[in-house]
Amino acid sequence: MNESEETTLICRCQKGDQDAFRLLIERYNRVLFGTAYLMTRDRQQAEDAVQDALIQVWKHLPSLRLRGSFKAWLIRILINEVNKKYRKKRLPTIPLDQAIEIGDCLDDPGEAAILHEEQLNLRKALQILPPEQREVVVLRYFSDLSVPEIATVTGQREGTVKSRLSRAVVRLGEFMRSQRKNEMEKIK
Repeated sequence: MNESEETTLICRCQKGDQDAFRLLIERYNRVLFGTAYLMTRDRQQAEDAVQDALIQVWKHLPSLRLRGSFKAWLIRILINEVNKKYRKKRLPTIPLDQAIEIGDCLDDPGEAAILHEEQLNLRKALQILPPEQREVVVLRYFSDLSVPEIATVTGQREGTVKSRLSRAVVRLGEFMRSQRKNEMEKIK
């Protein structure tokens, strides 16, 4: 779906077209659930947050004056819902135990084992990040938002987003290198 088709669907949604809303949400459902799951660490909480966010989206679509990315607007609403639940229940943040799965396309068991080990290390690494760095990493590399979109979604300046991403990438790299070093020492 290109931007023009998306804009057409948004206009139809604003007029109350539920089929258009379904088509629009199908495009972003996976990224919404994945983002919510990475932030809540709980499948049920993630599903609830996405459901609540979609209710808010439907409610506010008629008055939407899209000045930026529709995807960023959706994710901002989702993050608001997750944060609302967090304030109520003090949810823990981002485990990646079930979020990153080995691809079905891997036929080589050795390759699958290596990928699985790297994913375990990445999960551990993401858990060591402070919440504000983890959030921008998830939004950038999982939700595939640009730095300006992340700034809009989080209410931060672009420079702050870039700084957090940079620091997070450095920390993730250091952690991953130390994990590899530890694994190599075990082999010796």
